[in-house]
Amino acid sequence: MNIKFLGTGVAIPQTDRIQSGIIAEIEGKPILFDCGSGILNRIFESRYNHTDIDTVVLSHLHLDHVADVLCLMKANWLCDKTNITIYGPEGTNEWMTGLLEIYGYLQGKSDINIIEISAGDTFTPDGVNCKITCSKGVHSVPSLGYRIESDGNSIVYSGDTEPCKSIMDLSQDADLLIHECSFPCGFDVTYHTTPDMLDGYINYYNTNASCLYLTHLYPQMQGHEQKSIEYLKNNLKTVQDVKIATDLMEINI
Repeated sequence: MNIKFLGTGVAIPQTDRIQSGIIAEIEGKPILFDCGSGILNRIFESRYNHTDIDTVVLSHLHLDHVADVLCLMKANWLCDKTNITIYGPEGTNEWMTGLLEIYGYLQGKSDINIIEISAGDTFTPDGVNCKITCSKGVHSVPSLGYRIESDGNSIVYSGDTEPCKSIMDLSQDADLLIHECSFPCGFDVTYHTTPDMLDGYINYYNTNASCLYLTHLYPQMQGHEQKSIEYLKNNLKTVQDVKIATDLMEINI
């Protein structure tokens, strides 16, 4: 599997970090996880074409994770690519229906297959040999984390969440855990994660992931990146390979 971080930031603009989006390429097929504002251009800047994308998996429906979904669909339609499957939590079908009511000229332009999923569900996108399992996160709206397994390798993407047992269980023995880390140590926050929140859960649940990449960084994390890495390396019992993800970073598993 190949992972390309397209966007590692949040809803607040930052230099070199746009909103959330990750491509997991499996057997040559790119699957897009989240599609916030700017992701369509990041796809263009990467080695992928936007018309390569016919499968989108949404962690939740906050704008910084979904803003470019309709933009992607329109760009594909303009290039004669009309089929798209969107997996997402409860409410995804209603959300897409509402969007198309606002942008009526796009109705009927794409063959849209919406599949709503819940914690514990597993699915396999068309055209790829993998299993994707989802688990509930702790966020202000329904949010899902995902475990992608293919050819003996496994990657977990947390979506937006506080550290929680369900995501830790999902991450057991994963080759790569991509976990949000919105704020630095000591920051008082709910529905998101700081390094000193995350280490306790990873240690308590013995989440033996091989490596940990932190994403979804708020501007408050600027200047605290190295300190966050050092904190986690010093306090995690099992995971020692800890990195901050950056836009257009690529990992091969």
